[in-house]
Amino acid sequence: MSEGWSRHALRFSEYYSSLNQNTIWVPPRLKSREWMFIPWGSRPPDRHRGFIDKNELLNYLQSRGPHSCFHSTAYYKYPSERKMMDKEWLGADLIFDLDGDHLPGVSDRDFPTMINLIQEQAWNLWEDFLQPEFGFKEEYIQTSFSGHRGFHIHVRDPKLFHLDSNARRELVNHIRGEGIDVSSTLSGSNSGWKNRVQNGIQTVIEKLNKISHDKNNNKDLIDIFTNILVTRNNFSDNRIKILTPRTINKKILQLADMSIDDNRISRLNNDKNLLVFGDSLTPIFWELVKGDSSVILGNAGETDEAVTVDIKRVIRHVGSLHGKSGLKVTDFPLNRLNPNGHEKFNPLTETIVFKNDKISKLRIIVDDVRASLNGYEIEGSVGDIVEVNEALSVFLTLKGWAEVVR
Repeated sequence: MSEGWSRHALRFSEYYSSLNQNTIWVPPRLKSREWMFIPWGSRPPDRHRGFIDKNELLNYLQSRGPHSCFHSTAYYKYPSERKMMDKEWLGADLIFDLDGDHLPGVSDRDFPTMINLIQEQAWNLWEDFLQPEFGFKEEYIQTSFSGHRGFHIHVRDPKLFHLDSNARRELVNHIRGEGIDVSSTLSGSNSGWKNRVQNGIQTVIEKLNKISHDKNNNKDLIDIFTNILVTRNNFSDNRIKILTPRTINKKILQLADMSIDDNRISRLNNDKNLLVFGDSLTPIFWELVKGDSSVILGNAGETDEAVTVDIKRVIRHVGSLHGKSGLKVTDFPLNRLNPNGHEKFNPLTETIVFKNDKISKLRIIVDDVRASLNGYEIEGSVGDIVEVNEALSVFLTLKGWAEVVR
């Protein structure tokens, strides 16, 4: 919780007081949802709440003005029961939570870049997997900005409500490429993963070539590949699981130098079963191909696997404010998730609630900060003084990136 939270609590309270029954959003099957709220200060979360209708929820929000608001992805017969076993689970939405924290190759302190990249990942998840391979229909999809570092894709197809954790994990595993055998995939019939592997081979080789020719100026690429392998090592070849990040980094450099051998690459293109990079490096190459051409699902990657697999999870309430940014959890039509579309959703302009033009003076307290809201951008490091409007003042102080200069 950031220091000086009382002034933020007041502004949050004013926002919730501005809502009414026509402007507050509630999820389908409201009566069957469990709710959780995080208060300001050091008080514990208020859990196991249930609401009968919009009015009850609205009264709670307006009387408490909470730091953060969540509802269950699950439906329960008795959502207000304190013990999970007493709630009697009835089903759950299928949720994909894409979080930009620790995205390979970008710092989460470069907020605009991080948001752009995670939006691309969210759209790729829909375009490459959820629609073409799983057959999910747009009519059952709700997309939203989380209010902070990513996006949520809610799938509310009644046919999927009763999927257990194992079934949901199978979806996750397919997206991650877990269990994909490269040689059998490439020799099999046309499939999404066959196309991904074919394209990924050339993409990864091109990137390895760049690393080999100039290692000092391609550290970002090396870091991306290292992070991919670290993220995937829970389900990759046993020979990779035992490797440390430093060892992985060294092996990537070895792969890079081997990738510029035209004869080696020609043999790879002619026969994917050959260990053209040797017994220890070839499995690493194939993990890079799968990881670089997929949406990586994992707690430290683009998508939080736990949200998808957990059938008793809570998710942020659309229309609430995020207590770590001051931005609004905002839903929007699926087509606007497309980063190349002419109506692309822009979280940096469309989720701002606090629009006072009063200028505040802040001191940056962390290094390498870049933030942009509504076209107003700042960059800075520890000790820098910046003057910002209310939206950025709330954002930077709630993030813990800056403090008000008294």
